[in-house]
Amino acid sequence: MTTNTILLLLLSLAASGGLSFYQYFYKNTNRTKLQFLLAFLRFLTVFGVLLLLINPKITRNIYETQKTPLPIVVDNSASVKDLKADAIALELYQKLASNAELQRKFDVQSYQFDNEFTLSEKFDFKGTQTNVEEVAKNLKSINKNKAYPTILITDGNQTTGNDYVYSFDANNKVYPLVLGDTTTFLDLRINQLNVNKYAFHKNKFPVEIFLQYSGAKSITADFSITQGNSVLNKQSVSFSPTKKSVVINVLLPADKVGLQVFKAAITSKETEKNSYNNYKNFAVEVIDQKSEIAIISAINHPDLGALKRAIEMNPQRKVTILKPQDVKTLQDYNVLILYQPTAAFKSVFEATKNVGINTFIITGTSTDFTFLNQQQSTFVFKMSSQSEDYLAKFNPQFNLFALDDIGFENFPPLQNAFGSVTVSGNANVLLASRIRNIDANIPLLTFVESQGSRTAFLLGENIWKWRLQAHIDNNSFEKFDVFADKIVQFLASNNARKSLVVNHERFYNSGDALEVTAQYFNKNYEFDEKAQLSIAVTNKATKQTKNYDMLKGNSVFKVNLDGLSAGQYTFVVKELTSKSAYNGYFEILDFDIEKQFVNPDLAKLNQLASQTKGVTFMPNQVDALIDKLLKDDTYKAIQKAIVKKIPLIDSILLLVLIAISLASEWFIRKYNGML
Repeated sequence: MTTNTILLLLLSLAASGGLSFYQYFYKNTNRTKLQFLLAFLRFLTVFGVLLLLINPKITRNIYETQKTPLPIVVDNSASVKDLKADAIALELYQKLASNAELQRKFDVQSYQFDNEFTLSEKFDFKGTQTNVEEVAKNLKSINKNKAYPTILITDGNQTTGNDYVYSFDANNKVYPLVLGDTTTFLDLRINQLNVNKYAFHKNKFPVEIFLQYSGAKSITADFSITQGNSVLNKQSVSFSPTKKSVVINVLLPADKVGLQVFKAAITSKETEKNSYNNYKNFAVEVIDQKSEIAIISAINHPDLGALKRAIEMNPQRKVTILKPQDVKTLQDYNVLILYQPTAAFKSVFEATKNVGINTFIITGTSTDFTFLNQQQSTFVFKMSSQSEDYLAKFNPQFNLFALDDIGFENFPPLQNAFGSVTVSGNANVLLASRIRNIDANIPLLTFVESQGSRTAFLLGENIWKWRLQAHIDNNSFEKFDVFADKIVQFLASNNARKSLVVNHERFYNSGDALEVTAQYFNKNYEFDEKAQLSIAVTNKATKQTKNYDMLKGNSVFKVNLDGLSAGQYTFVVKELTSKSAYNGYFEILDFDIEKQFVNPDLAKLNQLASQTKGVTFMPNQVDALIDKLLKDDTYKAIQKAIVKKIPLIDSILLLVLIAISLASEWFIRKYNGML
């Protein structure tokens, strides 16, 4: 309390006493007990009111005892049940959580973890993933800046997340209680399998397999990869007490288009405790890049043969050379290469606009530029009858697709009519042109995207010389052929924007997060936050359908389909207002990562205990763990003094006292006829 407050209180006392004296005793010689009572009540009233006006703060000390946190964290994943350790885990938890002495010394906290970390006192051991790192991250956040021990009841087998050994705070001891039989059993397992999700048809795709062995003797096992009843790869693998792992690399053919499911297996004549981890299903979606390309030309030129050979170096491409008058239908083609168009191409251009096929227009000395100005709006050509040689200049800022400079600036010049070319649309220039060493300010190879269609322009003939020069420089046509294939690939794909866009994988492993996301756009191609999206998922085998509402997130609608069993599913995403729909398909592969283990990971748990200066305990040593925690003087309760300053105006008691004194004074005076 400050000096000013004390002085004000003394003045209040004097003022209250003076006012009471003046009211009842000044010039009054007959001083009765009644007057003394009334003067006291008046004193209380005035002094109480003055106290409220001064409003001094009353300081109170509250003492609080803070115990050291003791998190007891139980592994709730399915691997604990598979190791037949779920009953002992519950028993250990009950013994620790109900120990009275531990409760007196520590603030006992109960948690569980599988893929996520939660507060819990009940466990079902049905978690489909194990992430011990989540324990470390959450405990650091909950008990920030505190020194505390952690009891970790687990088998130590982690299936997702970063290495948990170095995730825990090294200054806070971790005491692992190991679940499961630590006896070493003979076991062969496919530890990991790496494969790309996609492969191109008629190519080969790599598969990398990591095989692991636990055992005390040398054995020979058979490894195979099958698809249905077909064996695609089979080989023998040897293991020994010193050779515990083998890495196998296999190239598999992508002969069939679509989702292809394979099965990797490792078997031996030895008896194993767990054979589930000897098999692993995996899937690859084989994409058919096959494209039909038509080269339409009214003249014969070496460029036609050079383009055909370059494009068909990719077995997924087929090129047909046609005269303009021979074109009957364009429905069978993915890309049109219009070579030096003239008025004879009028019907071709009209059909192209109706069908919406992407085109590659190549000009030269035989091109009718007046006609070409009428058929497209990207360029305005003002050309003379004279020809000119144009050299190429590579643009490193081009970003529509990835392409390396294959030596364009050293290639022979292309011939085109001399004149000016004005760009009137949005064009992405890959190659600019030079006349000798002077920039011509005219694009040489340009790509245009407009209203969902794509067009490429090459303003010059004699590209056959480029292919020949590339072979001279590299002893191979490969670099030029890749360049031509990149152009065709860009034109063959059409990313026209749809109102309902759905993203999903074609296959998932059991236990993986299964999420489908969608976006709905209005007519202005703006994300519509008010859209109502739903999804219906149907199991192809059982025909059972489940319906879900898709929830809006950050510029996306999504649904979590975790919990679906292994199998093939079709689904339909619908926007309820516009009735827009998307039909899709995915497959869930039968793979339970929690069934891959036959032993607890004792080595990793010992490493964790050593890293945090803790100790690893077995289930029959739980009493020793309790005793160690109780005898550890590092963890002591802390008594904290909490100082609370309460303003007097918040005191209801003082207000009641003032009201009682006023009321009492008034009634006494009234009763005695003093009013």
